[in-house]
Amino acid sequence: MLLLLPPSERKLPAPPGRASTPVDLGALSWPQLAAARERVLEAAAAVSHDPAAVGAGPSLAQEVARNGSWRTEPAHPAARVFTGVLFEALGLPSLPRGAAARAAERVLVVSAAYGLLRPTDRVPAHRLSMGTDLPGVGPLAAHWRPHLAPVLEELVAAPGQVVLDCRSAAYAAAWRPSRALAGRVVAVRVFREADGPAGPVRTVVSHDAKRTRGELARHLLLRRRREPETPEALAEAAAEVFEVELAPAAPGRVRHLDVVLRGAA
Repeated sequence: MLLLLPPSERKLPAPPGRASTPVDLGALSWPQLAAARERVLEAAAAVSHDPAAVGAGPSLAQEVARNGSWRTEPAHPAARVFTGVLFEALGLPSLPRGAAARAAERVLVVSAAYGLLRPTDRVPAHRLSMGTDLPGVGPLAAHWRPHLAPVLEELVAAPGQVVLDCRSAAYAAAWRPSRALAGRVVAVRVFREADGPAGPVRTVVSHDAKRTRGELARHLLLRRRREPETPEALAEAAAEVFEVELAPAAPGRVRHLDVVLRGAA
């Protein structure tokens, strides 16, 4: 089982007091991505004075400015750098030892800046989203697609592998599974169902969807039963904590796992 996550827009606001060294691109997981990573990081550094160049507003100028010092900015484990809603619910730093070991192996974060990361990979705080058309590089999803495809296809092709895909649309665009492997990928959608005048009404959940995905991923890491190896087994594991519906299999198509939250938000 693999848990495929988006990064967090919100990063570690300031490095902890203890000393830390800068990122070492060659020491990150999948060192074959080093050249593609450096190209993105250098392009982001070149426009770090201009938040609009990376699709950010003036209020985020200080965060964007940190892109310019990626070679010197202190690096920390991605599990601590990413601090958004999904990662708060996932709570990687608070996992017990066994679950933390599973997370180090099973959790994959698709990153606009670094392509693909494990929770233990040490990176600095930065501000860059996959939807950015970065000057000198172009649309980041298109930049990463040919680099991520061979890495992820090899991982997903392993015997008995199944993927819980918690990425948002922008990050999903950076890797779409091949037709041969799409049936092993289960994309999570979150809906809320409440009573309406004519019966139950189901609506798409946005903000709370991140929290729900994080909670589901944490449950899968904490459970001590046999690890899921099929979409059906993955849905059964998810049903231990949520009401879920697994879409029927279709040749060459990703499966959808719909999490249904009941009542008003």
